[in-house]
Amino acid sequence: MADARLPRGWTLQQIRDVSGDREAAALDPDRSVKWVGVGVGVGEAYEMPRPEIVLGFQGLCLVKPVDDDDWYMGSLYDDGSIDCWTAYGDLHQALRGL
Repeated sequence: MADARLPRGWTLQQIRDVSGDREAAALDPDRSVKWVGVGVGVGEAYEMPRPEIVLGFQGLCLVKPVDDDDWYMGSLYDDGSIDCWTAYGDLHQALRGL
């Protein structure tokens, strides 16, 4: 957890307030993230760029890849991997979409 980061300008309390999840947490970004959303066939997935920030919300998560301004929502699995299926243009919008 030492490598977990928060988005610039955001506190954990602000993230919890906007998302409505009192247990939201910044997670270690060293994990596998795949895109399974639009444009991917059934049973297919594409490896996404390395995450810069990962925020966890009771089985869901938001991922901000390195060199990408979008936030991706996905499922967080017990093995730490993530499958993302939708993207948001900013963090506030993504938090409201949880």
